[in-house]
Amino acid sequence: MNPDLFSVYAPVLTPFKADLSCNTPRFIEHCRWIVEQGAGLAVFGTNSEAASIALRKKRDLLDAVVLAGIPTKSLMPGVGACSLEETIELTRAAVDAGAPCVLVLPPFFYKPLTTDGLARYYGRLIEAVGSDRLSIVLYHIPQFTGVPITLELIETLRRRYPANILGVKDSSGDRETLNGFLSVGNGFRVFPASEILLGETIERGAVGCISATANVNAKAMVDAVSATSTVGAAQAFAPIAPVRTLFQQFPMIQAMKVAMARHTGDETWRAVRPPLVELDRQAEQKFVSACTEIGFRPWAATMEPA
Repeated sequence: MNPDLFSVYAPVLTPFKADLSCNTPRFIEHCRWIVEQGAGLAVFGTNSEAASIALRKKRDLLDAVVLAGIPTKSLMPGVGACSLEETIELTRAAVDAGAPCVLVLPPFFYKPLTTDGLARYYGRLIEAVGSDRLSIVLYHIPQFTGVPITLELIETLRRRYPANILGVKDSSGDRETLNGFLSVGNGFRVFPASEILLGETIERGAVGCISATANVNAKAMVDAVSATSTVGAAQAFAPIAPVRTLFQQFPMIQAMKVAMARHTGDETWRAVRPPLVELDRQAEQKFVSACTEIGFRPWAATMEPA
């Protein structure tokens, strides 16, 4: 397959209620807000706190997105888990929902892992789903998983399953690794995990980014991609780089949730699931002051609480 994809995806934040159950109405509202800014939805990503959400609830949230009429073409669900069985189930649900592609972590508990073992995992997934509509974006985030997506693995999977291996999300932050992924070529799609790295590589073949800060700055990022063809990447991305740099100075999930709490007027947006903890008052004040200093105010327009 060769699906049309978005240039910017947000690993969608998952809002929780005071009891830490998922706030589905607020989740749908947030998804709709992101799509209205021109970005796609990488639901159940790292910044979604997906590892802390049960498979059953992910299925419920995916169903809710579809029932809400949010375009399924915007979806890139994160489906990877150590359990191959769970990965297959969520992948099938995503394909059935009409998602053009899925984002798949490698299994990360057993180590060391061989290329053959990882290829067997992804191969079993592809064969079990058994759909020509399945397109996989491999998820390279070795600082969390301890399991890198190597060029050898990519070559092996593309040789065995050329119709199903679409690309990679590179969350390593390592430019040498990113350059290696870009060298694969032949239609292999590379998504850096930050808009800063996209700005550095979009003119060398990167197709977009799957960036945490698309949760709070999506339109500016989409506009930067559009402007690249006329003014060049350096000029187009210069205004948005400081926002990413700022958020990286804080625990990003918590900082983005503070921004959303201020944007919506809903204090429950601050909640994160253990083992994460919310920003303390001092850190939040420092974060808000830093936003004000660079003129970034995602909370300037307030929405009615869900």
